[in-house]
Amino acid sequence: MTKRMQNFIFDIDGTLIDTLDMYMPAMIQTLRNHGYQVAPEDEEETMHRLFGITGVDALRIFGVKEDEIAPMVKEWFALSYQREDRVKILPGIPETLQTLADEGKNLAVATSKLQSEYDHFKQQFAFAKLFNTVITSDDTKKHKPDPEPILATVEKMGADPATSVYVGDTINDLKAAKAAGVKFAGALYGSANPDAIKNADFPLTSPADLLKI
Repeated sequence: MTKRMQNFIFDIDGTLIDTLDMYMPAMIQTLRNHGYQVAPEDEEETMHRLFGITGVDALRIFGVKEDEIAPMVKEWFALSYQREDRVKILPGIPETLQTLADEGKNLAVATSKLQSEYDHFKQQFAFAKLFNTVITSDDTKKHKPDPEPILATVEKMGADPATSVYVGDTINDLKAAKAAGVKFAGALYGSANPDAIKNADFPLTSPADLLKI
């Protein structure tokens, strides 16, 4: 019999909030500003493929020259925050998180966001106060799909991996969870590519499905 999950570790973008339209068109614009071409017909695939990882990793995977990455990330994020009005809380997230907390579950975040970005997120969304443990990309040398962020979160929580689940929306989230030895709950409800995570231990058609595991 599978143990009930006690420790819920969350990704943010595409899992708690919908930020694709905030970040990714701004990335395409930044690439073009610096002479990197993305064909119009390739925009959607490029945005979805590079979503949900650190900005540095996304530009590196795209093929941006190493000495251009840091200034381009800065420009990208500045453009992104001009589009912040496009961010939406995914339906059912606040209620589900509150119910999990009321049931005595431990709630945490392991995100590719920088600490400064997380601090901004925490100010924007009241439900962020429910997370007792937070690991950002500033806290680990390696990032998803490497398991280090999730392992660091489990350790900081003092959690048992057998009753821990990582909730995410991308293939990198799935790979990181598997490598960390925890269960994976696939946020099909918010994923830009739900087919990539359909083999999750717990496929979620809505956040409320977390209350059943």
